[in-house]
Amino acid sequence: MSTRGAPIDFAGVERTFTLGAHRVRALERFDLHIPAGGFSALVGPSGCGKSTVLRLAAALDQPTAGSIDMGGQPPDALRRNQRIGVAFQDPSLLPWRSVSANIRLALQLVGRGKDHDAVADLVRLVGLEGFEKARPAQLSGGMRQRVAIARALVTEPDLLLLDEPFGALDALTRQQLNDELQQIWTARGTTTLLVTHSIPEAVYLADEVVVMSPRPGTVVSRHHISFERPRTEALLLTEPFHRAVDEVSSSLHRAEGQVVRQAAPSHR
Repeated sequence: MSTRGAPIDFAGVERTFTLGAHRVRALERFDLHIPAGGFSALVGPSGCGKSTVLRLAAALDQPTAGSIDMGGQPPDALRRNQRIGVAFQDPSLLPWRSVSANIRLALQLVGRGKDHDAVADLVRLVGLEGFEKARPAQLSGGMRQRVAIARALVTEPDLLLLDEPFGALDALTRQQLNDELQQIWTARGTTTLLVTHSIPEAVYLADEVVVMSPRPGTVVSRHHISFERPRTEALLLTEPFHRAVDEVSSSLHRAEGQVVRQAAPSHR
């Protein structure tokens, strides 16, 4: 696998929001390192700050405290140079543009709109040959998500951020796209950070699964995933895979239980 990407280092990152008269701490002392070309997944309870981490990495928000370093540069420097690709659960395609034109949009924003080879390469990589001229309304949900991922990758970013990209898909399509995402990552070697509610998906795709606590979100455990690549659906049926999933699940449940115990009223 060729490596194309920048390392990411979150150091003591905190994010506090002001909502009316209230201050909400979304993140507290959040530390995370992803090596160049690595694939990490964030899991945690709803509202724990996973998407906030992605927004900070994408320079769509700024930390209240702490620092984020990407190979010696802050996130906003990579964003200005179009070195960050982002795909969300909603693919947000322009309905009047074809598959190729939606992918090309990212290139047009950086003045490379005539780079037809880059678009054609991504169309092949995400398995959409023959659908280049199709509009989003003519595509299935899985195909639309493939377009969104291709659009995120077409500028050859140093960092790929994925926020529940397959969360709205049926189980069969989701697994198919997990396999395709793995192939894309293997081919491109782009540093990748995935947010997902699915622990099996995280274990299947990532080099490391990072478990976050309930809000204010912080890292409570890291789980190195050492299964050989390429990973196939046969892995899902093995005992080592289920042990890894159980280990991550147990860590998440312990973190949730600790917060519940701390919040429980005293009956003395």
